[in-house]
Amino acid sequence: MNPAVLALEDGTVFEGHGFGARAQRHGEVVFNTAITGYQEIFTDPSYSGQIVILTYPEIGNYGANDYDCESRQPFIEGLAVREFSRVASNWRSEESANQFLAAAGIPVIAGIDTRALVRHLRSRGVMRGVLSTEPSDPADLVEKARGAPSMAGLELATRVSTGEPYRWTRGVSPCSPSEQVEEGAMRRHHVVAYDFGIKRNILRRLVHAGADVTVVPATTSAEDVLALEPDGVFLSNGPGDPEPLRYQAEQVRKLIGKTPIFGICLGHQILGLALGGRTYKLRFGHRGANHPVLNQVTGKVEITSHNHGFAVDPDSLNPGDVDLTHVNLNDQTLEGFRHRRHPVFCVQYHPEASPGPHDSHYLFDDFIRLMDDFKSAGGGHPGRRQSGE
Repeated sequence: MNPAVLALEDGTVFEGHGFGARAQRHGEVVFNTAITGYQEIFTDPSYSGQIVILTYPEIGNYGANDYDCESRQPFIEGLAVREFSRVASNWRSEESANQFLAAAGIPVIAGIDTRALVRHLRSRGVMRGVLSTEPSDPADLVEKARGAPSMAGLELATRVSTGEPYRWTRGVSPCSPSEQVEEGAMRRHHVVAYDFGIKRNILRRLVHAGADVTVVPATTSAEDVLALEPDGVFLSNGPGDPEPLRYQAEQVRKLIGKTPIFGICLGHQILGLALGGRTYKLRFGHRGANHPVLNQVTGKVEITSHNHGFAVDPDSLNPGDVDLTHVNLNDQTLEGFRHRRHPVFCVQYHPEASPGPHDSHYLFDDFIRLMDDFKSAGGGHPGRRQSGE
């Protein structure tokens, strides 16, 4: 173990033990309250540009494995925990969490009072920080934190997106012999998924529900998407401020009415921008696996997985265009809406979970039914309509 330091822009400094890579990284310091699923958090591209504090006190004890990766690599800038296990004890483990993060160049600070740190961020709001596992002067790290870019106005989606289109065919599979996973539906729709930082479990859930998926880069034009002859378009999660993604919002605006659309997280925010709405930064964001959301259509409360620092302002949306369908019961922020005239809907939270509860898996089936209904009503992509379908 090496000494490690986490310095915040307001001058607050935490000193602890270093794990992972010998490195110095800056980012927005945020916290996640999930009890399990640390590897999925490490590899969620939505955490690009962020140093993540995990509030659960024991992290790393079940190691890491390839299946639990939500993307091609870890995207967190750094990790802060109370206890970081050097022992991996689980039959699914392929390496320790320490080895997994060290290989990716991610520094870890452990042995700090994460409760005090989280309470500080809850009262002051998330802020910029620098995590160093190299010999460092804390005062210098504070100055570096103050000079780091702010998350507000930062465009990160195109940095984490795929460079080339690709097909995804893998559905949901059990992680152990005892887990029961219902058989996936027959694939009957072609979905084009925009990758703004897409998680693999979203892709698995789309396939499991009955979709054949083509993933495209974040900068793909609406014309190129329609040329792929989609039955529906999916807008993924992703990192950073949605406001700079004006080009992406304009492409989505062109797709509305031409194909069913489903958005999650950043995709929800981009849809809000495409419909003339505004987004704003939350004080400390929503990150965890236990957030209650009210489905205002059914009246049911769903316990949901969250990871976002921005939200759509519901007052900025035209009530003649959209119905507000979901609301966060902790702070009343908007969690979902649907278009009144076009087959378009979205949610701010993560129905695919990974990690988190499965209360909202039904939304993927809703997307399939939306594409079914669109086809039945004579919709479909232009190429098929011209060929007489």
